[in-house]
Amino acid sequence: MIVLDIEASGVDPKIYSIVSLGALILEEPERQIYEECRIWDGAHVDPEALAVNGFSEEEIRDSKKQTEAELIQKFTQWAVDGAEDRTFAGQNVSFDRDYVLEASHRAGIEYSFSFRTIDTHTLAYMHMVLHGLTPPIAKNHSALNLDAILNYCGIPSEPQPHNALTGALSHAEVISRLLYNKKLLPEFEQYDIPWK
Repeated sequence: MIVLDIEASGVDPKIYSIVSLGALILEEPERQIYEECRIWDGAHVDPEALAVNGFSEEEIRDSKKQTEAELIQKFTQWAVDGAEDRTFAGQNVSFDRDYVLEASHRAGIEYSFSFRTIDTHTLAYMHMVLHGLTPPIAKNHSALNLDAILNYCGIPSEPQPHNALTGALSHAEVISRLLYNKKLLPEFEQYDIPWK
């Protein structure tokens, strides 16, 4: 399983670009990748997205950075060389999957991943229900964002601004705790699993 987090210049992968990507292989968590790139020519930029990921417009247009195509080729090669199970996992991971798909199309390379995904939101929601808890609701829908799930799993909220690698590490740790009842990464070793 590939635990994936992407930061982008906006929310629609057809008109916005990847700006950074972080991932690790759940079964071999020391196998990690973190890459940044400049946006593709003509990509849109949403200032709200930059507020979330902490990049400036100058940083995401920096001609010294690799292109999105180079990033997605590097990521695909990393994954194909190391992950037998190429199912993406993470928080709202269909967003990340769609960015990998669109970036692959733009780069003219084969999409080498599953369309099925494993979402930490669903895992946490199910875990709460199975343990007799009511998942939180806000504005008439689930309020299980990444910070709420981290806190439920005994981990402090993710540092801001959000970083693609810290996001992937956080996703991997909650997946391990929710699915296997065990800690995974040294970064989170000091935090106990609340339901154990």
